[in-house]
Amino acid sequence: MKCKTTLLFFCATIAWCAATTLASGQNPAQNQGPARLRAYTTVKTQPGAAAASRQAFPNSPQLPLWTFNVSSTRDHNNYSGVMVGRNPFGHELQKSVGVPTQIVPVVITTNLVGTSVDSSGTIATTPGVTTLDPTVANSACLAPPNNVPLTLYRQSPIIQHASFAFGGTNVGDTQYLDAFQRANFWAFTRGHDYHVLLHPVTRTQTVYINVPAADGLALATNSLGPPDFCAPMGIIDINWFDAYLDSTIIPALYAQGVNPGSLPIFLLANVVMASPVTDLNTCCILGYHGTTGLPIQTYSPMDFDTTGLFGPTILDTSVSAHEVGEWMNDPYGDNPTPPWGHIGQQPGCQNNLEVGDPLTGTDIATVTMPNGYGYHLQELVFFSWFYGAPSIAVNGWFSDNNTFTSDAGPPCS
Repeated sequence: MKCKTTLLFFCATIAWCAATTLASGQNPAQNQGPARLRAYTTVKTQPGAAAASRQAFPNSPQLPLWTFNVSSTRDHNNYSGVMVGRNPFGHELQKSVGVPTQIVPVVITTNLVGTSVDSSGTIATTPGVTTLDPTVANSACLAPPNNVPLTLYRQSPIIQHASFAFGGTNVGDTQYLDAFQRANFWAFTRGHDYHVLLHPVTRTQTVYINVPAADGLALATNSLGPPDFCAPMGIIDINWFDAYLDSTIIPALYAQGVNPGSLPIFLLANVVMASPVTDLNTCCILGYHGTTGLPIQTYSPMDFDTTGLFGPTILDTSVSAHEVGEWMNDPYGDNPTPPWGHIGQQPGCQNNLEVGDPLTGTDIATVTMPNGYGYHLQELVFFSWFYGAPSIAVNGWFSDNNTFTSDAGPPCS
């Protein structure tokens, strides 16, 4: 059964940004120039479906969820929502949880080549087949031996443990999103064995998608004018792709362990989304988290970008940090907050608990893993930024690299 869903789409414009200095640990083969395209993410929601799913399918696998109730000091209203994990405010003896996670490598084949872009953002095309595959080496953008996106992703701090300290406070040797969540509620998790982990993490068989010509293209390396960027970048229609995932790909993955109690991560390599694909003004969506069906299945497609087209901070696992963090804090995309906005990727106002959107493009310090690769991880926004001071997060902060030094302020208008 398919529930009615809503895809929130933030229209993008081409952005030519000033150059910034690369963080240490950057792979030397990656494009090191300024941002040439604007990056966005989005969310697909099923408002109110979580409770219906649990009531209608009590024996089905389900995500471990807890419910929060908070009185906001920003607007003095009460808000309730659900998060993945255990209640950090509660008294349960077991505070740790693991969510089975499947990495689904997605090979995209497009049948048009974008050859040039005019001043209006319209992409000129010519027939041509391009395959973008996260399971094979991309030595145009990455230096050996760290040149296979799937391998790099599996070795990243999204999946593997690393030591995290925010403002000198050690929050644990763990996955990045677990470290963030521990820090998010530090006034209650400090000194306790509190964890929300992606575990166990497995890989499914590779999914191969041949995209219809009307719904996908690949930008040639010289299509944006000089200088060339280091690899083709695929653009696929987000609405076509999401419908294909829901109707065809996700049901086929149930035989490989995917179920409503797990998180399938659809790993793309240098593939972004827009609608229509020939208008660069609707580009570029680099990832989203979504829901489908009853019982509800959550999932998240995300780009492992190595083109450098989005600048020196939106690379490799920055999009994954954004999306997995938002899935953990707002699994169905409908946790309400006082309105906030005019910041990050949001030029207007927004009223849901999307912990990545206010700081899209801002990273914490690069994390170098045992493979020698320096990973980019987006800075994320704490619970207290949305609902108001005082902060219950680590160091009394409002984001995990202290970019935000106060809450979101008066409700956005």
